[in-house]
Amino acid sequence: MTGSLSLASPSFWKRCICSKLFNYCLTLSLSQLLTTFYALQWVILMCLLSLCSLSHTLSPAPILSFHCYIPLSHLHLSLSLSLSPSPSPSPSPSPSPSPSPSPPPPPLSFHTDINECLMSTHTCQMNEHCVNTAGSFVCRRQITCPLGYQISNDVCEDIDECVQGTHNCGPGFECVNSEGSFRCNAKPHCSMGFTQDTRGNCIDIDECGVVGRPCSHGFNCINTVGSYSCQMKIIMCNRGYHASPDGGRCIDVDECQSALHRCGEGQICHNLPGSYRCDCQTGYQYDMFRKMCVDVNECWRYPGRLCAQTCENTPGSYQCSCTAGFSLSSDGKNCEDVNECLTNPCSQECANIYGSYQCYCRQGYYLREDGHTCDDIDECAQSIGHLCSFKCVNVPGSYQCACPDYGYTMSPNGRACRDIDECTTGAHNCSLAETCYNIQGGFRCLSFDCPQNYRKSSDTRCERLSCPNFLDCQNSPLRITYYHLSFQTNIVIPAQIFRIGPSPAYSGDNVIISITQGNEDNYFSTRKLNAYTGAVYLHRQVHEPRDFLIDVEMKLWRQGTFTTFLARLYVFITANSL
Repeated sequence: MTGSLSLASPSFWKRCICSKLFNYCLTLSLSQLLTTFYALQWVILMCLLSLCSLSHTLSPAPILSFHCYIPLSHLHLSLSLSLSPSPSPSPSPSPSPSPSPSPPPPPLSFHTDINECLMSTHTCQMNEHCVNTAGSFVCRRQITCPLGYQISNDVCEDIDECVQGTHNCGPGFECVNSEGSFRCNAKPHCSMGFTQDTRGNCIDIDECGVVGRPCSHGFNCINTVGSYSCQMKIIMCNRGYHASPDGGRCIDVDECQSALHRCGEGQICHNLPGSYRCDCQTGYQYDMFRKMCVDVNECWRYPGRLCAQTCENTPGSYQCSCTAGFSLSSDGKNCEDVNECLTNPCSQECANIYGSYQCYCRQGYYLREDGHTCDDIDECAQSIGHLCSFKCVNVPGSYQCACPDYGYTMSPNGRACRDIDECTTGAHNCSLAETCYNIQGGFRCLSFDCPQNYRKSSDTRCERLSCPNFLDCQNSPLRITYYHLSFQTNIVIPAQIFRIGPSPAYSGDNVIISITQGNEDNYFSTRKLNAYTGAVYLHRQVHEPRDFLIDVEMKLWRQGTFTTFLARLYVFITANSL
């Protein structure tokens, strides 16, 4: 067979496969058949079954595409076959050293589509319709239109049967489209007042029998051939009624509006069908004896039921009121407590109570007789005990305790004053030659110097040196000892402040005690307690702080000889403890 087709020719594939001309395919060379065998064996089978469609592309290389559908499996099979054109024969043949190997089969690709709609693997809802696509599916809303409508763009639209010619109107009728249907109207052939029957004859129209009566109220409709007439009705009405303007019916006479009633002053006229009624105004009742409306005392008639507190009768009504401390609520009947504290009636604290209020004061204040004002309590002026140890200072709402400017400090309790030991804290001004002695509220700088013919044996003691003659030694003290004593002005009198005696004491000892110096005001006295002990007493009250320096002499009689000892006492009377 001459003029064989190239594999790249589309007409070749149509004749070879889709036209099922196998004899034509057998005219191909053996190498060409072997080259396309693997691709053609499936395509030929599909073409034999008439299940495939063919498309082709020539450039840049021949590509054949087949799309096949297998009904039993619900599968779509796509196949693409790429072929290179056969080389053209050379004009001058040249010997080939060896036969070239057969070219590899053209590339083949398969794409299998799953019909989700037929296999029920789609996700469409009950009101949606599944439409299969290549490799997927689409859910479209399923619309069922009623008779006389058709779907358009997912919307039911009316079918115009008159335009489409699907109506069944006869020749003597014309089609008139309506929503979802149509109607056949007879073509007009009759005069006014007549209509055409089903046979096409003109018959009279009974205008009086139609639903919309042609005559107005008060007129009777009388049908005539081709027309009608209206005749006026004659009507008689009962008492309390009169004929309507059109004479067609009886309507009620409004005696109240037309001033035909006989209601008295203060009465209200109420129209009734065919009559009227006279009523008293609200809050009044009719007095049969006086023939008039009188006021109703609602407060007396309904005691305790109208108002929460006070009911006051008014003409035709009543009014509720509340007592002091309450206000009338919005319903006009109940009473609500007034929070007087919101208006700040008290100078300090206010407590609202039901129907009133109570003023009270903070600590340190008292409420005056007016019940509103708070005044400061002068705690220092009241006899409520000893508030402060030294001085009480009144402050608004309280008090403060104060101490002297010097020598004291306030204790932690805020009431007592505590003495400052200047000697311990180093707050004194004593010299190195002096000794600091702390007293209540202050200190003293003391200097102990021994007189002539004495030597200092300690800080507070002087010893006598040897005497030139016995008489001088016997009259001067053997030892001078310094003492410092401190007492407060509130000390109980008489008070023993000092004791003196020999140490050690022996049997047969006897002492004589006397104050030789510093008792000019006679505040002190001595007393012998036993044979070898004496004491010094403060027997007068010292009302103010004062310092004393007294010499107390003790003469010791021992074994027939008198020996004198001198005690020099610094006595400091200070203020009471603060």
